[in-house]
Amino acid sequence: MPPPPPHRPTSTSTPSGKGELAELKTQLRQLAGSRAPGVEDLKRELYKKVISYMTIGIDVSPLFSEMVMCSATSDVVLKKMCYLYVGNYARVHPDLALLTINFLQKDCQDEYPMIRGLALRSLCSLRVQNLVEYLVGPLRSGLKDTHGYVRTVAVLGVLKLYHIAPNACKDNDFPAMLKELIHRDGDSQLHFSFVSGGIQFFYLMNNEHMIYMIKDFSEWAQCLVLEMVAKYVPEDPNETFDIMNLLEDRLQHANSAVVLATIKVFLNLTMSMADVHQQVYERIKAPLMTLVSSGSPEQSYAVLCHLHLLVMRAPVLFSSDYKHFYCRYSDPSYIKKLKLEMLTAVANENNTYEIVTELSEYAANVDVAIARESIRAVGKIALQQYDVNAIVDRLLQFLEMEKDYVTAETLVLVKDLLRKYPQWSQDCIAVVGNVSSKHVQEPKAKAALLWMLGEYALEMPDAPYVLEGFVESWAEEESPEVRLELLTAVAKCFFRRAPETQKILGAALAAALSDAHQDVHDRGLLYYRLLQHGVETAERVINPPKQAVSVFADTQSSEIKDRIFDEFNTLAVVYQQPSYMFLDKEHRGAFEFSDDTSTNASVTESSETMLASQSVDANDNDLLLSASEKEDTRGNLVSNGSSSYVAPSNSLIDGLGSFTVPPAASSLPTASFAIDDLLGLSLSTNSPESTLAQPSLVLNAKPALNPGAFQQKWRQLPVASTEDYGLSSQAAANLTGPQPLLKHMQTHLIHCIASGGQAPNFKFFFFAQKSNASTGLGYFLVECIINVTARKCTVNYKTDESDLLESFAAVFKSAILNFGV
Repeated sequence: MPPPPPHRPTSTSTPSGKGELAELKTQLRQLAGSRAPGVEDLKRELYKKVISYMTIGIDVSPLFSEMVMCSATSDVVLKKMCYLYVGNYARVHPDLALLTINFLQKDCQDEYPMIRGLALRSLCSLRVQNLVEYLVGPLRSGLKDTHGYVRTVAVLGVLKLYHIAPNACKDNDFPAMLKELIHRDGDSQLHFSFVSGGIQFFYLMNNEHMIYMIKDFSEWAQCLVLEMVAKYVPEDPNETFDIMNLLEDRLQHANSAVVLATIKVFLNLTMSMADVHQQVYERIKAPLMTLVSSGSPEQSYAVLCHLHLLVMRAPVLFSSDYKHFYCRYSDPSYIKKLKLEMLTAVANENNTYEIVTELSEYAANVDVAIARESIRAVGKIALQQYDVNAIVDRLLQFLEMEKDYVTAETLVLVKDLLRKYPQWSQDCIAVVGNVSSKHVQEPKAKAALLWMLGEYALEMPDAPYVLEGFVESWAEEESPEVRLELLTAVAKCFFRRAPETQKILGAALAAALSDAHQDVHDRGLLYYRLLQHGVETAERVINPPKQAVSVFADTQSSEIKDRIFDEFNTLAVVYQQPSYMFLDKEHRGAFEFSDDTSTNASVTESSETMLASQSVDANDNDLLLSASEKEDTRGNLVSNGSSSYVAPSNSLIDGLGSFTVPPAASSLPTASFAIDDLLGLSLSTNSPESTLAQPSLVLNAKPALNPGAFQQKWRQLPVASTEDYGLSSQAAANLTGPQPLLKHMQTHLIHCIASGGQAPNFKFFFFAQKSNASTGLGYFLVECIINVTARKCTVNYKTDESDLLESFAAVFKSAILNFGV
């Protein structure tokens, strides 16, 4: 049977009226002066009742005098309850606090040290400015008390006094008394009170003395001391070496928190000493690797994250220890992933063969995620120019495993490899040409395969026919990335093998012009118009001469890595992000959007739901943003009804035989051909259908707007337009949370600064900026309220560019309506 519900005071047990309080007051008064047997037990019951009323929010301050009178007892339990009551109401009613001074000062001189300490702690906890003068005497006596507990309470009391009245603390020479006390007192608990008191007093003492005493502290206190030492700036190098020598044995501690805190001290102290800093790396390797191999997986992961950070900063120093990063069968997947990244970082010309051999074994791992990561690791090592010949052979062997996910990852890596090492195209294309396109299902792998089919169409005999199969299944392809790559691949293949690809290009262009995705449609229209100006012109734009890629962009900037290193021994290392990325927005400045989609996604995810430190409520009308939508016309592009474009359909692809195709790719037409004759689309360049209004608005790809500036603009600008749109059923089904829509809008250069709510009601605030706009100008602010159940979207626009509002509304509307398509 379930347990009964907890007892809640009823009208008979709760002092809801003056009569009940009066009854309690009378009972306390009667017991205050009584010394009859059993009085202490009755006091306890009454105190418990008063304390219980106080904890549930009932005002029992009228009993203050009676509670103080009953505190004249040697019962420690009664004293504790009385001090709890007094501390609670002294802050709310400072006038009542004066009534407690006499009995608290008296208790500070009690014969029992426990009562002296409790009284002194309660007296210092009143924290009333007017009572500062009454604290000085008890604190002086407490610092000289014979019992360690009272001295410890007095030390913490001085800290409380310092927060209330710093001048009073200094005028009464408490810092000097504390300094003398810590040198002559051997009580470890008292030393810990200095540590827990904070860094304010740490600089008042000789820090070396605290380090000498560190062995007597608990592990938690040791971490606090080490955290303070890490912030200390030595006066000269000799002091640095003295501190490091004193803390040397802490590197061998069994507690990982102590070891990591010590390492942080060593790294911070030697930051300006390059040679010594490198020696510190060598010294801390063994303790970290020992901690990784011992303890629970969670502890090992936390330590491994810090080791991973050090490996990324100085991979050369860890290159000889690569075998420590081999994955064990019992390692969890999150630990294996970190080890794979570290193996990639430490690879060099001396250990590449052994590392790649080990990684190749992981490709057959039952854990698909680890198998994928191992293949990526092999590719990253190949891109670092270490023994490329052997690594290319390993990558091509992966294609023979006939596993879809292995093939997919390998194709992506082979594409990157060919971009950096075009000289390996003959070997790679010979193997890639044998891969069946039917077995490639992942979008990134399809895009990689299509890139190779277009780039190396001359070396792959079946390239036009493979592309033809992709074009025929255009409508079945869900990924816009694949359709974009397919369109470009067909165009490249046409420039090299025109006779075989002419019909395919016509079908691809017609499909692109009818595509609902804005990017695919625009690229198809661009290629269509380029071909109108001649094949040579189109080839110079679509397929210009390329240079080998020298360096691929890193996922994290060096500045981000340095900020993470500055926060060593914190969650920033585990999250692999600076703390400002996952703290409240009030701790963050203006953010900018980088070109890296993954970075943008992580920043958006960590900052989406808060604005000015307040959560966003989907039903709150005071929120900030708006969105607009566009009809899904699938083939029709309408700009506010002023002009329209009807894309040619596949049925127009006829009459191809009327054009004589050049016999070889090397003899492409030199004259400018009309696109109608070339592709047989039977369109006139002057027909209304072939004209499209040029866009008058170009958005900034990297706008910068902080939440405070956004909120100020939103309050100042009036609502320029309000529109309602209906969402498709597929879009409503995909909107299970804010993230899918945020990422979708970001691809259209529209960024989210705040979002909130949960199904079925969501609210978003978006912003965008006109390209080349002056600082602080050219912004479009949008509030978007979505009801998934009703499939309805309401948007409000605000802008300081009213003449461009129509164009932006069309872009926003198109982005919203294409969500989920």
